[in-house]
Parts: sequence; structure tokens; C-alpha cells
Amino acid sequence: MADLGSAWADREGHRSWLRDEGQRLLDHYRRARVPAGFATLGNSGTMVDETAKAIITARMVHCYALASLMGVPSAAPLADHGLEALLDGPLRDAGRGGWFADASGPSRKQAYLHAFVALAGASATMAGRPRGDELMCAAIDTIDTHFWIAGEEVLRPSFAADWSDPEAYRGANCCMHGTEACLALADATGEERWLDRALSMARRFGHDIPAAHDGRLPEHFDADWTLLPDYGADHPADDRRPWGLTPGHFAEWGGLLLKVEAACLALGRLAPDWLLSQATALFDKAMAQGWAPDGKPGMVYTIGWCGEISVPNRAYWVQAETANTALMLHRRTGEDRFEATYRMIWDYIAETLIDREVGGWRPEVDADGHLSVAVYPTREDLYHDFQATVTPLIPVSASVAGGLLA
Repeated sequence: MADLGSAWADREGHRSWLRDEGQRLLDHYRRARVPAGFATLGNSGTMVDETAKAIITARMVHCYALASLMGVPSAAPLADHGLEALLDGPLRDAGRGGWFADASGPSRKQAYLHAFVALAGASATMAGRPRGDELMCAAIDTIDTHFWIAGEEVLRPSFAADWSDPEAYRGANCCMHGTEACLALADATGEERWLDRALSMARRFGHDIPAAHDGRLPEHFDADWTLLPDYGADHPADDRRPWGLTPGHFAEWGGLLLKVEAACLALGRLAPDWLLSQATALFDKAMAQGWAPDGKPGMVYTIGWCGEISVPNRAYWVQAETANTALMLHRRTGEDRFEATYRMIWDYIAETLIDREVGGWRPEVDADGHLSVAVYPTREDLYHDFQATVTPLIPVSASVAGGLLA
């Protein structure tokens, strides 16, 4: 490999480009504001559904809280709008606790959503937003009361609106974002129990499960932790629980293992050796099986159990999270191959995903780089793409907000 010189993330030109792209994303998504929170934008950049969505609102609070920490004017009022919507509006179940999927009425209560509400509260707290701590404490109470399964040390995926009918399923996706939320809660509260929970979920999904499945990370299990290989076969392009294997999640979990390691070291705790080795192994597996398996650039959405392509489309979040992990691995190891991968992915993002006409990023393209809608028909929020512009600006940290405060 040719000498790459200094890392892109250490060059002011690249850092300035990232700040500009982050600002462009912030400007694009402010148009998603509605009275009850934030709603859905279409690929034309205009509103396609004005019903406030809890997941979008929580992610917007998180991102605009980060932007306020960075000193971006007008970001704080948008974070505060989302906080008020999550605390006082129809997204919240004021009587029974927790949050609904959207402002249209009761729905199943999802751990995936509540992880983002907790992340929003933690980031807003670290950003000094007036009601950040209120949201964070409400989310903590809900997670402690309903979602955390002591003994299994994971999140229960969902309940009915009245907290009956717990789902007999165990999954990687809600626990992945639960791990992220726990790391942010550890930074915001100073309570090590949140790091303990993050480490427990990281051990199961980042170490134990890959060790039993040839280094890959299956995502769907029953309540007894028996693999469900046919789960999602009737809807392989599902946006949260697709059939088969999701290489982008291999990479994203790898990044989380590095964040858990950073959290341990920041507290003077012994970090298990497997955190770094498994982060590297998961990333390498993601690249080997997910990047350009059809000979065309980009990481595919999903693959089958024999490594065959299942959904060939390239989702925006997959590229963003893989770039983040490549960056963190380069910083952690100094190996040039990770820096080369980071540059390759950002070249792909800039050439294929960034929408220079409408704004934002195209949420999904096909193998030839054309807009597609098989998995993501709309562009809902800036969570993955904005974080990808911020992560290179901070040290490897437990949480993005904590890294901005470092």
C-alpha cells in the first residue's frame, strides 16, 4: 500500500469539508419540523407525511443537541422543540408511560424507539438544554421498569401499548442502539451501571454470538436464544428486521465495541482484550462479505446464510457507520488499511449518496448508484449521516456528545 500520509481526519481541509456537509444536513432537515415534533421528508426534500414520528423526533433532538454543543446557531431551539414534543405532546403516553410510534395514537412500545429517546435525553442533558434531564430521567424510568431484562442483560424488544404482551423475541438491532444509549447515559449521569449494561450487550452480540457463528452476527432469536434463520423471509427488505445477515451491523457493532473500550479506559477500568480484537474481526467480516460482492462499489444491505446477496441496494446508514468504524479502528490501531477504507467509503458517499440538488443524502441506491426505494422510500432524519460528519472531529469516545465535551 502506498504511503497515505497524514489521516484525512487530521487535515483541516477534510475537517472543514465535514463541518460544511454537517451544516448542509442540519439546514435540510429543519424543514421536517411540525407542531407535534418532526415528521417525514420525501426524496424531493418536501414533507410527505406531516404526522410527527417519535423516532424521527428523538433522533432530531440528539442531532440538534450535538450541533448546539458545536456552537451552531439555531440548533438549540430545534432541539428544545423536539424535547417539548417528546415530553408534552401526543407522542408520549402520559398515563401509562413510554412513547408511541407516532402522534396518530396508541401503538406497540418498541425498545428500539425508547433507546433513541434515552439517547436524545442524554445528549440534550450534556448540551445543557433546559428539559434534557427531564426527558432522560423519564426514559431511564421506562427502560428500568419495562425493557431491561435482568439476568439476560438485554432489552426486551416490545410490548403492547398497555405494557402487556411482551414480545417473545430477542434481537440485535434494538440492543445495538440500546448499547449506544447506555454509553450516552453513562456519560450524562456518571453512573457506571450504564457502562455495565453496555458491556453486557456488547459481550453477547459482539463476542459470544459471532464466536458461535463463524464470526458473523445473526440478529433474530426466540426468547430462549435459539436462532431463527427464517425470520423475515417473507419481507427480506424490512428496514429494521430483515432476513439473513446485515454486514453494516457487523461494522456498527465493531464501532460500539471501540466506544465501550474507550468508556472503560476513561473510567480507569480494565477493558477486555476482546473489545479491540472483535471490533477488528467484525469490521473485516463486514468488508469481506458486504462490500462490492457484485463487483460494484458500496456495501450491500443484506446477505444470505451462504454469503449470497439478498438485498443488493446500498443504504445510506450502512456506508456512514462503516466509515465511522474504519476511522475509529485507524485511530485505535494506526493501520493504514483502515484509513484507506475510510477514504474509499467517503468517496462513495460523496459521489453517490449526497444529494446536491435537493439536499440531504439519498437514503438508498441500487448497485448502479440510482435512487431506489425498496427499503427506505423516504429520508426520515439526519442521525446516521450527521454523526458521520461529527465522529471524525472528536476522539474515540463513549458517546458523541461526550466526545464533543472532551
